[in-house]
Formats: sequence, C-alpha cells, structure tokens
Amino acid sequence: MNDMKLLTVIIVVLSLISCSGPENSIKLSELDLAKMESGWGTARQDSSVTGSILSVAGKHFESGIGTHAISTFLIRLDKKGKRFSCLTGVDDGSDNSQGSVEFIIVGDQKVLWQSGIMKKGDSARKADVDIRGIEKLGLLVTDAGDGKNNDHADWVDGVITYKKEQPQSIDNKYIIEREEILTPPSPSEPRINGAKIYGAHPGSPFLYRIPATGKRPITFTASGLPEGLSLDQNSGVISGTTGTAGEYAVVIAAQNSFGSDERTLKIIAGDKLALTPPMGWNSWYIYYHRVSDSVMRLSADLMISSGMADYGYQYVNIDDCWAIKAGSDDPVIGGEMRGKNGELRTNKLFPDMKGLTDYIHGKGLKAGIYISPGPTTCAGYTGSYQHEQQDIRTFAEWGFDFLKYDWCSYGRIEKERTREAYIKPYKLMWDELQKIDRDIVLNLCQYGMGNVWEWGAEVGNCWRTTGDLGLVAGSSMPGFWYVGLSNSQHWEYAQPGGWNDPDYILIGWIRNALKKEMYQKADMTPNEQYAYMSMWSMMAAPLIYGGEMARLDAFTLNVLCNNEVIDVNQDILGKQAKIIRATKEELVMVKELEGGSYAVGLFSVSGDANTTVTDLVDEEANGLSDAKRELTDAADSFVWDEIPSPAKMTISASDLNISGKFSVRDLWRQKDLGIFENSFTTEVPFHGVKLLRINEVE
Repeated sequence: MNDMKLLTVIIVVLSLISCSGPENSIKLSELDLAKMESGWGTARQDSSVTGSILSVAGKHFESGIGTHAISTFLIRLDKKGKRFSCLTGVDDGSDNSQGSVEFIIVGDQKVLWQSGIMKKGDSARKADVDIRGIEKLGLLVTDAGDGKNNDHADWVDGVITYKKEQPQSIDNKYIIEREEILTPPSPSEPRINGAKIYGAHPGSPFLYRIPATGKRPITFTASGLPEGLSLDQNSGVISGTTGTAGEYAVVIAAQNSFGSDERTLKIIAGDKLALTPPMGWNSWYIYYHRVSDSVMRLSADLMISSGMADYGYQYVNIDDCWAIKAGSDDPVIGGEMRGKNGELRTNKLFPDMKGLTDYIHGKGLKAGIYISPGPTTCAGYTGSYQHEQQDIRTFAEWGFDFLKYDWCSYGRIEKERTREAYIKPYKLMWDELQKIDRDIVLNLCQYGMGNVWEWGAEVGNCWRTTGDLGLVAGSSMPGFWYVGLSNSQHWEYAQPGGWNDPDYILIGWIRNALKKEMYQKADMTPNEQYAYMSMWSMMAAPLIYGGEMARLDAFTLNVLCNNEVIDVNQDILGKQAKIIRATKEELVMVKELEGGSYAVGLFSVSGDANTTVTDLVDEEANGLSDAKRELTDAADSFVWDEIPSPAKMTISASDLNISGKFSVRDLWRQKDLGIFENSFTTEVPFHGVKLLRINEVE
C-alpha cells in the first residue's frame, strides 16, 4: 500500500471514530425521577418507596430506583443508546409474602424484555437489552393482574450506555391542548333546564328546585301543581307533601327583564324515584376522611353560586367518614360507635345532622349520606349491620334524600358468593325504605358482583357496575375509559328508576387515589374530559361530580354544565346508548331520544382502549372490592407520539336505521351543522368526541 492510500485509510478510520464519539454510560437512577409515574408512592433514588435501603431476596443494592406498581418511566434515546442492563425484583419491604409484579422493557412500541411474574423473595432477574436504533425506551412495572397491594418494585444497578447525547427521561403524556371552552354561555333571558319528568312517593315531603339559567332575579310560576305542593316564585323551589298518586303535567314558566321561558314538568306520584339519573356532588374523591359539616355546607353554597344547580345538579352527598371510627382513640372521630339504645352516633366533625340537611334543603337542594350493610364502612366507621331498620329511620329523621350503601365489610359477614347472598343486604334495606314516609334514592355500591345490573332495579335506584374508578390506572386511554366501556355493556338494563352507575365524574381538582390522595388537577387532556362527560351522558349514568367545588374553573364548569349534553343524559325515555362500532381507532355510541331523535357519540381512541377488560378484584379479606384493567399490550402504557392527529369518523343513515336526509347538531358547540344525505363525516380530536343530535328529515 502506498503512502497516499495509507493516509486515506487513516483519515477514514479517524473520521468514523470522530463521528461515533466515545461510549458513555449513565445510571438509571441519575435520570429525572420526577418523570416516573409510580402508583401509591413517589419513585425514590437509591432506596425503596418506603425509604429503606433497596433489598431483593435478602441482597442489598446501593444503586437503583424504588417504585410501586403500576409504574411507567419513559426515556428519550434518539437512537443514541447502545445497551440497557439492570436487575429487577420485588423489594423486601413489601409486607409479609405479599407483592407480585412484572417488569417489562419496551422500545418504540415493541416489547424487548419481560421478567415474568415476580414475587417477594424471588432472586433479582437480570435484563440486558440491545437498544441501538431506539427512539424511546419505556420501563413498565405491572401489578401482575392481582391488584397493587404491596407491589414495591426495584430497578437496581440500571445502566444505559450511549453515544453522544445523554438519554433524558420525559413525561409520559401527550402535549396538552389548550382548554377550549366549547359550550356557549347561557343567555340572559331565562332558560329552564334539567329533566322533564320527576318521580315522588305519595305522602312524602317534596322538594324540587327548578333548574333555570338567566339573569337574576327570575320570577317563577307553575300551573297544574298537585294538591299539597306550592311554589316559591322567587327561588323557584317547589315544596310541600305529595298528595294523591297520579301523573301531573305542571307547566312551569320563568320570566325576567330579558324575556321568558316555559316547559312542562311531568310529576309522577307513584312507586318510583329517580326517573332520570341522579345529578349532584359527592365528597369522597376530594375529601376522604377530611369531610366535615362545614365542607358540606360550603359545597351546597357553591352548587348554587357556581350555577351547577341551574343545570339540574341537586344532590349534595356525604360519603364515608362521618360516623365513629371503630377502635379509634382520636377524640374527634373515636368513641362509642352507637348510643345506649343502638342509635347512630356522628363524630365531632358532624355535630348536627338535622341542622345540616335543613341548611341544604333551605337552598332547594337535597342531601345524601353513606353507610355499609357490614359492621363497618370501607374506611372503618360505623356500619348498619343488624341495625338496618333503626338506621334508615334515623336517616329519614335527619332529613336525608339519598343513601349510598357500600358492600365493604359485609363480605366478612356473608361467606356465600351467590346471587341470593349479594341481593340479601340490599333487599333488606330496600324493604325498610318502603316503610318510611320520605323519598330516599338508594345507590347500591357493590362493584358489579353477582351481575347486579340484572337485579339492581328490584332493590335500588342505581348500582355500581365496577370497582372504584379512581383506582383504575389508564394505559392508552385514561382510567375512566375502561370503567365506562365495561359499564356500557349493560345498556339493556337501564330504565327510569334504575341506572347503571360507573362511578363519579373526576375532573377539575381531586385527590388522586392512585397517588396516596395527592391533591392535583385531574390528569386528562381537555378532549379527554369532553369524552368523559359525553360517555357518561350517553350511558344515562348518574352525573355525580367528585371534584373540588371550591376550585371550579370556567373550563370545568363548561364540561359539567352544557344543557344540551345534560338533556341527553336526562332524556325522558331513559335509554342507555348502545355501541354500534368499536375498533382500535374509534368507538361509536347511539342513544335513542324522545321524539325520534338520536344522540350519537363519535369517540377517537387508541391502543388497547376497546379490547381491554375491566374485571373485579374481590379482596374479601379486607372487605373491599376494586376494578382492575387487564393489560393487553405493554406498549399501550406509553405515549410514543406526543402530538397525535385527529381522526376522520363517519356516521351513516343506515347505522341509525333511517333513510334519506338527516339534520346534524353539534351538542358541545350547540350549533347546527346542516342537512346531510346517507352519511356524515367529521374530524374528531385525538381522545376526544363529537357528540351529535341527529334527526331524520321528512
């Protein structure tokens, strides 16, 4: 080889070396752990979630990350990575022998390595993965399909080798679009909102606040009221005692200086309550054990001042933690659980239940309460076991209008797991309810056990169909989607007086049950929140808000308070929407409405959204039941494209069994879109919805 050729070879080699650069490495624990999503505990550098030294099967490790299932960690490599190696295992800090997880490594939507299911005491398992050419690397810890209890998981001695730019941990979420308020402001002239039908028992106290928007003051009138009822013309509150059984067409009118409105409200005095899905607010997902008399009074005030009551929201419901806590020596919540005659005792945060309900009723709103058929509630407070008759009379005397009856510790009393056993405690309370002269809506909170949708209407007014929504982690869609999709399967059982209940609407500010009650704004995009409210309205689900009333902002109120969307939920027919199409990209729901109209929900979805199954996790040892989501594709736990595109979706006349032309109205924007023939195509935002009202044109 001559000197010139040798020089050329040397230059090429040096050039290659220069281009590739030196090989570097970074410990996994040195990345920004704030980007890691960790269930029930923040991830910790070089120590377990509990703060103790990392330890797997008795062996201690100085370097690593302690996390808790379900956990995700997304790392941007930009094709500069070479290898990723680590050890994985269940931390010895998990209680007793509990704790089972699976570690999964995903690169650009492909699974690169799986540990298999690991339990406490298993030796650490080594991963050594080629990551050349990978844009994004995802580290996932699942709950191994048996719930999250004690799932303390460790990534130890993790090292990424790379060239040039250092890997960066990134947020595992979409770029959140601007909070666009789609709902037009209510007009200055009066507009009467809410249901067109209302059920009451003859002989019971009656209370109904007419939902109406418009510039106050508004003067109300009502013609055709049944005997025993009267209207306060200034507040719009109808009260009194329902008289003779029958149907009464009451013409309600509202007038102010800008104009007037009129509609007919059919009052049915009979044997059914909740002829449309209940609407209101519940304290659980924002206050938990912090709930108090002052919180409830404030929330009632805010239901009025925010305008929510003007759209039909009426129940102000206390959840768990108002009674005496079993075994507590806290002077505020502890003490004797019942009085000397067996009567319920409240803790000191609720000094006067009758005074509280009077306050709520004074605003034309209704009051709800909570208890369990077991000896204690889910949070360990007094239950109704063997005091059912006494307790329901106490609730009636206190003045409550709604009872959430939560299975909880009853599972320790009832050992049988038959349909009859599931029905028994609810039928007992239902029968007692029929003996009192007060309208109390009964909400069965028993998580879908024994196919409750098949028999719930015999012993209640609405029934939970899955475990707690707040404890369901999302993957390719937020957690609400999987609960809603499960609930949607039971459409044929919904009816006036009996509703499938997929749990509360958790938007705005909440305390995240997946993150040890962390106080935060709900982690959903604006489009996902529109989809949430749309799905619940299409399913004729109870519209019970579970967020912080004191931090209601304009966007959250716009999602909660669109009268045309609420009309879909409160439609007089009481039909639940059917799913007519479900693919990996879209879901289409259709709901029959009064007068021959159809509500159509076009939902843009992704990944495992329409294929995962939400099942019950029955933890009877703890007296609890929760929902779990079966993971079908680990890649769906990560966001690979931060700014996805909208989807084009079509609804055809044949989908609705109509022929010829039809009109289309966008319900969120409250805007007519025109007359169409055969089909209608529109763009739907990613993870968003187009909610339409369609009428056949003669």
